[in-house]
Amino acid sequence: MLQGKHDENSKSLDKFELMLKSNDLYFFDAIEFENIIQYYLNNGKVSLAKKAVKLGLEQHPSAIELKLLHVEILVLEDKLILAENHLDELYLLSPNNEEVFIQKANILSKKDKHAKAIECLNIALDLTEDKADIYALIGMEHLFLDDYYNAKEYFVKSLELDEDDYASLYNALYCFEFLELYEDAIAFLNNFLERNPYCEVAWHQLGKLYFNVGDYPKALTAFDFAIISDDLFVGAYIEKGKTLEKLKKYAAAIENYTITLELDDPTSYALLRIGKCYEKLHDKKKALKYFNQTIKEDPLLDKGWIAIVDYYIRLKQYNKASYYINKALEIDNQNITYWKKYALIYENLKLYEEAEIGLRKMLNLGNYELNTWLKRADILKTLGETDAAIENLIQALEFYPENVEITYRLSGLYYLINKESEGKEFLIKSLNTDADFVMILEELFPKVYKRKQLQDIITKH
Repeated sequence: MLQGKHDENSKSLDKFELMLKSNDLYFFDAIEFENIIQYYLNNGKVSLAKKAVKLGLEQHPSAIELKLLHVEILVLEDKLILAENHLDELYLLSPNNEEVFIQKANILSKKDKHAKAIECLNIALDLTEDKADIYALIGMEHLFLDDYYNAKEYFVKSLELDEDDYASLYNALYCFEFLELYEDAIAFLNNFLERNPYCEVAWHQLGKLYFNVGDYPKALTAFDFAIISDDLFVGAYIEKGKTLEKLKKYAAAIENYTITLELDDPTSYALLRIGKCYEKLHDKKKALKYFNQTIKEDPLLDKGWIAIVDYYIRLKQYNKASYYINKALEIDNQNITYWKKYALIYENLKLYEEAEIGLRKMLNLGNYELNTWLKRADILKTLGETDAAIENLIQALEFYPENVEITYRLSGLYYLINKESEGKEFLIKSLNTDADFVMILEELFPKVYKRKQLQDIITKH
């Protein structure tokens, strides 16, 4: 059935599809063909749209609108040269038809000639009384040129003529935010809402803007109005829940997240947030229940696994934490955060070989944070793998060439294996950089630190 169309158009579509099935030939007027073709294009059924164009032009060979729809399909299929040839013919037949210039602009846009596309759209603008769609198209071309200011202006113009054009509303707000004109965006939406007080989308977007600038009470009010405008608006309940969390109203946040579970299929995000709220309310049993539901609902959501692992880490139940982190790694062993938790858990279990594996995997996956190098070096030292610890820190120096936490450790490690010249070199370098950090040697290498040779060097600095 033709969605949103009158019964007459629905009958035309049924009749057309019956004709295709029966191989009979029925007559349709040109407008019926236009509606059928537009329906198929709007629903992504290009092959059926092509059949309708072919049959339409056979019955109405001089119909300009059908020819323009044919051009639109050619552009969709990237048959740009053929489309241009058809447009040249159509221009001779109908030089004041704005759709000719719109399709020319479409082709130019496909060729990345956005400035020329804008020129064509400006001509179309002079030829049409329905300017809203063309303003929106000009806005898109400015977006392609990264001209966010002018893009914003044209999307706003489109909205002034068609306040139901939510695509232009979203695009205008995208431009405001890209330009970091947050206050202007808020003023724009408030002005828009004066004319459209029950537009749930605008209230929702206004709430998100207030949330982003940290004005949580106003954000809450905006989300309330979005819900008043549409009490089935799942996104508004989610955002209201997030805002209530910021205001530390966790019970109210849970209530809003729970509503979303009733309105639609449960989402892992809502389940996770409910768990987090119960955790804030110190209801560990319910928090754990919702964390388990989160990973059951979406096993690929890393935040769900991390939430349950962190839950057990906070309780110092490291064996249970290790069970869940290993389950997570079975699903995704390329996740750096998982390996970070893995290393932390096994370090606390004093299973240092396992902890070192986690740190090594982090480095192999591209996590070059200073703490990863340092932690791995300290664990390798604990395991008695001094040479590996030195090699690890030499690699770390490539990323942090002047870092004293690395150079003091290297000094201590070289002294530990009696390579005194290397140890002295790194000690002097470290002292020259920051003598106060010599405590690293004292803490990590107490026996080395007490050596008279080192004390003499340290005293001189």
